[in-house]
Amino acid sequence: MTTLELLQKTRAAMGSIAAAGAEKKNALLLAMADSLEAHCEDILAANAEDMAAARGRITDVMLDRLRLDESRIAGMANGIRDTVRLPDHTGRVLSEVVRPNGIVIDKVQVPLGLVAIIYESRPNVTSDAAALAVKSGNVCMLRSGKEAYRSARAIVAALKAGIAQAGGDPDIVNIVEDTSHASAQELMTAKGLVDLLIPRGGAGLIRACVENATVPCIETGTGICHVYVDKAADLTKAVNIIVNAKASRPSVCNAEEVCLVHRDIAARFLPLLKKAIVDDRAAAGLVPVELRLDPAAARIIDGVPAGERDFDTEFLDYILAVGVVDSVDAAIAHIAAHSTHHSDGIVTEDAAAAKKFTEQVDSAAVYVNVSTRFTDGGEFGLGCEMGISTQKLHARGPMGLDELCTYKYVVRGDGQIR
Repeated sequence: MTTLELLQKTRAAMGSIAAAGAEKKNALLLAMADSLEAHCEDILAANAEDMAAARGRITDVMLDRLRLDESRIAGMANGIRDTVRLPDHTGRVLSEVVRPNGIVIDKVQVPLGLVAIIYESRPNVTSDAAALAVKSGNVCMLRSGKEAYRSARAIVAALKAGIAQAGGDPDIVNIVEDTSHASAQELMTAKGLVDLLIPRGGAGLIRACVENATVPCIETGTGICHVYVDKAADLTKAVNIIVNAKASRPSVCNAEEVCLVHRDIAARFLPLLKKAIVDDRAAAGLVPVELRLDPAAARIIDGVPAGERDFDTEFLDYILAVGVVDSVDAAIAHIAAHSTHHSDGIVTEDAAAAKKFTEQVDSAAVYVNVSTRFTDGGEFGLGCEMGISTQKLHARGPMGLDELCTYKYVVRGDGQIR
């Protein structure tokens, strides 16, 4: 089936989910979660084919993003169940105004309609996106990258089986059958069919969507995330935060890519960081992090001299750019020049420095003494997420149910005329 035909089928199913109440939508979601686990073997078989085809063509870190196992599928199913437990805001009155002439104007939250998601090699996005779309009363069209297509198709088949079993229209969730650039272009230009396009992937994909889309598009996800270690930092706390932010899962957009250290504590802190993130990891049989050092940091610890683009690169790998700065103001200025406005943090025990940092760093999520790895819909209590918006209209940060809605005005009167 062509992408256009699938879009038309998906849009035709909008009425069935838009009219469904909270109880019906939750029943669909629970059936989707159960079906995902019931089809675990089929999904794992498809994922094994994807892994075999991708091995040797993408990095080991990216292979880990692609890999599924029983626990990850169970996690995907539980993510859907977490969505069931969230309040359903569809149809709520956001505000009400009574005009002097007696007209009552309600601002009412409503679904967007058809949400299209273009994503790359993370199969779990498939179920997260579908769950949020259903809960918020939207239909969704998924377009997976070719590396994850077999896995995504198997996941969608399981979700659609659950929807059908619960008495819903399976066409509320569909996946594009064509993984060529042409299908992506069709989604970007499907005016009148696509109400919102969300790209989830690398900088190239996001840039292509933002530059070429004629449908509304959210700029998401590229994460050059910084952690600044202030002169008033608890150094043990700082080491633990950076090890987690960089090495717990380096292939995701909320992983730290740049560490900035105040000059006054650099000689004490950088050896501690190198020991924890390089030497201790190597001794434990873990992948050590390669440190790309600016000249000041290179005079203190061993590493690789930072290249011209290292402070402007989303590595998505075990690589960390490290720089030394003179003050919190210099850290803020560096972040302003190099950040992608995703997630940036400060480690400090100085309340004034923390206040200045949070007020002046213009990012979707700004952290004080917390790992950037928490920029995630599940961690923010949104159940799961559709993506992380790095723009300011209409959504910013992790996108959950409310960000998949718009509003309309419902005006009631008793024959008033103007």
